[in-house]
Amino acid sequence: MPGGMAMPGGWTMSMVWMPMSGQTWVGTGGRFVAMWLVMMVAMMLPPLLPMLASFRRSSPAALAGVAYFSVWAVFGAAVYTLGSAVARTELEWPAVARLAPPATGVALLVAGAVQLSAWKARQLAVCRACVAPATPAAAATLLHGVRFGVNCSLCCLGLMVVLLVGGMMNIAVVAAVAVAVAVERLGPRPALLARAIGGVVMATGAVVLARAL
Repeated sequence: MPGGMAMPGGWTMSMVWMPMSGQTWVGTGGRFVAMWLVMMVAMMLPPLLPMLASFRRSSPAALAGVAYFSVWAVFGAAVYTLGSAVARTELEWPAVARLAPPATGVALLVAGAVQLSAWKARQLAVCRACVAPATPAAAATLLHGVRFGVNCSLCCLGLMVVLLVGGMMNIAVVAAVAVAVAVERLGPRPALLARAIGGVVMATGAVVLARAL
């Protein structure tokens, strides 16, 4: 499991973003996407099950699931591209690295604000209402899975920010985000639950920012 590197500003950079000895950037990116995909399967499968259960046969359901998680794989590749670029910049420029702690607080405030927004409520409503397509054709099923994956990734955008700035290798953060995803996707009064989660995230961001300043 990747370790960490002490950085200017009193924080630790996860080496998940950097090649280990003898590894290439491409190889490290592939390892990251594989780890990301395993995490997303564990995190997203419980709220995905109602949509998969709406299929009458298992084969189309499996096809939709593959398409859905393919979107999350692309999401993970984009995350790694951005994250590794930020990590390289922080390694080369100590002044930038010192900004990481307050930037984390700001990112959490923004993520919490997203959770509180009407846009989030609309994305969540679409996500919860998704069922199997009317036609069982393979092309329609694949497209349905992709669309649902895109909608779900947008719906979870704020929570993914929490996961990334909180630490993908931090089990407590991963568990908290997984619970938040399941609660707002499966619980009653989803918009209220999303806002409650957003309030907690914003409060956490305010504390992190205050400590960093």
